[in-house]
Amino acid sequence: MKFRVVTLITAFCVIAGYAGAQSSGSSSAPYTEGPVWDITMVKTKPGLDDEYLKSIAQTFKGVMEEQKKQGIVMDYKVLLGDAADRNDFNVLLMVEFKNMAAFDGLREKTDPIMSKVMGSEDAQRQMAVKRLDVREILGNKTMREVTLK
Repeated sequence: MKFRVVTLITAFCVIAGYAGAQSSGSSSAPYTEGPVWDITMVKTKPGLDDEYLKSIAQTFKGVMEEQKKQGIVMDYKVLLGDAADRNDFNVLLMVEFKNMAAFDGLREKTDPIMSKVMGSEDAQRQMAVKRLDVREILGNKTMREVTLK
C-alpha cells in the first residue's frame, strides 16, 4: 500500500513538473517577446501643454536623439491626449530599449549625455524644479512589448 502511495505521489510530481515546464517555456507562450518600453505618465497643468512640450523639445528630445545615435535606446515617442479626468495624465513619454539587459549600467552611459545636453547637475535640478510649475509626473512603468502568435 505504501509503495502505491509513493508511486502515485512521484507520478503526480513528475506530471506537474512537466506541465509547469510546458506552460512557462517560451515556445508555448501565446506571444513573442519584443523590446522594452519605459513609460512616464505626465499631467500638465491646465493650459500649459504647449509650454511643457516646448521645454522638453530641447532637453528630452536632445537627450533621446543622442542616446539613439549611441545605440543606448532604439526609439522614443511623445504622446499627447486628453485626460480621462482631472487626476489622469495627458502626456506619455515612451522610451524603447532593445531588451531588459539594456538597463544594466544605464546610468553610466546616460549621465554624460545628460550633462552634455542639459548642463551640470545643478542646472538639471533647477530645470526639474522649474518644470514643477507646469507638470506633475504621475508615475513610471516599464513594460515589454509582445507580439501575439
